Amino acid sequence: MNGFTNITVAELHELLGKPDVRLVDVRTDAEIARGRIKGAICMPLHLLPLRLNELDAGKTTVFYCQMGGRSAQAAAFASAQGLAGAANLQGGILAWVQSGGEIVA
Repeated sequence: MNGFTNITVAELHELLGKPDVRLVDVRTDAEIARGRIKGAICMPLHLLPLRLNELDAGKTTVFYCQMGGRSAQAAAFASAQGLAGAANLQGGILAWVQSGGEIVA
């Protein structure tokens, strides 16, 4: 058991309109500069241990990266630190874009 949930792009679309969901982009600043999912907060993976306290434990937190590997690490770490509701976007922002999802600068 990894302590977090993997979600699909379709599931993320359903979650995004809800007030108790936070989206966290764990890519590097250079990757984020190429575009991110609207509403996401930027928290590069290497800074997550220092900034985990900024995340509301009462919200579902969906982590994403380029393809899903780093965000799975982020979700596992956050879950191990007691952040309930940690989730990983399978396929990352690439899956989001391939499904027609919008990205912003």
